[in-house]
Amino acid sequence: MFKKVSGDEVEEDETLREARLLKSLTEGEIPLTCPQCGSNRLIYDPSRGEIICADCGYVISEREIDRGPEWRAFTPEERERRSRVGAPISRLTPDSISTDIDWRSKDASGREISLRKKIEMLRLRKWHVRARAQSSIERNLTQAAMELERLGAQLGLPRAVLDRALEIYRKALDSSLVRGRSIESVMAAAVYAACREMRLPRTLDEIAMYTRAGRKDVARCYRLLLREAAIKVPLPNAADFVPRIGSMLKLSGPTIRKAIEIIERAREMGLTAGKDPAGLAAAAIYIAAMLNGEMRTQKEVARAARVTEVTVRNRYKELVRKLGIKLPIKK
Repeated sequence: MFKKVSGDEVEEDETLREARLLKSLTEGEIPLTCPQCGSNRLIYDPSRGEIICADCGYVISEREIDRGPEWRAFTPEERERRSRVGAPISRLTPDSISTDIDWRSKDASGREISLRKKIEMLRLRKWHVRARAQSSIERNLTQAAMELERLGAQLGLPRAVLDRALEIYRKALDSSLVRGRSIESVMAAAVYAACREMRLPRTLDEIAMYTRAGRKDVARCYRLLLREAAIKVPLPNAADFVPRIGSMLKLSGPTIRKAIEIIERAREMGLTAGKDPAGLAAAAIYIAAMLNGEMRTQKEVARAARVTEVTVRNRYKELVRKLGIKLPIKK
């Protein structure tokens, strides 16, 4: 026998079904499927707060809670201006309070605050700065992060290298390797180690140039990091220096590729062992430029690679002789 169902019971049935679907969506108890066609291809529309089936278009649930901001923005500039949250926490910020009290003497509505409030906010800012770094390790990390930002800006290092450098510095700090040494020299050594790990062409002389500590101190700290902090860096590859030197000399792509091929041939013959990678890259670029008709003087190549002309000349003669490269005759 069939049971007669009223309209109120059907409506109540639909409400219960939607409630169960909504509960399964929020709590993840059962996999969601469309009650009409059985498809599991469901789309959430945040602007309308609806869950829609992608196959048949049935609206499974509506009036979902919007967990986004209450304002709307149509351009990146407008979104940045209306946003009221701070920057994301990164490795460069210490583990303590990462917020700042703004120096503009205005309230949330943009109105100027009173003189009494200005004095109070000035006092709050002062104590806020003091409370950010409470322990000696946090104060050390704060100074190291400032030094790292300065080095990264002057050397043009990407964010991944800066994060890895600070991670190496934290490891040295936990191992008490920074005690008795300057923060500047240990951070410069960590930057050089991070560049070596990520195969970024930066020489020790170039990094030491932007520090008040001498090259000898940075090299000593770098050897200490390798020995005590258990940091493993790959052997330097001269081919990593070629694109940077080639771009500084404004050479074409085929010339840069030719220089990399020369270095690979030299590496297969064992000519790169014990040689300065920057000098090898400079010599390979000098040879490739001559072969492709893009003449550059040894002085220009040496200046771009930050090596001496004697180094370029010696490596150039060795590569030409042992690789059997025939250079065009100068007219």
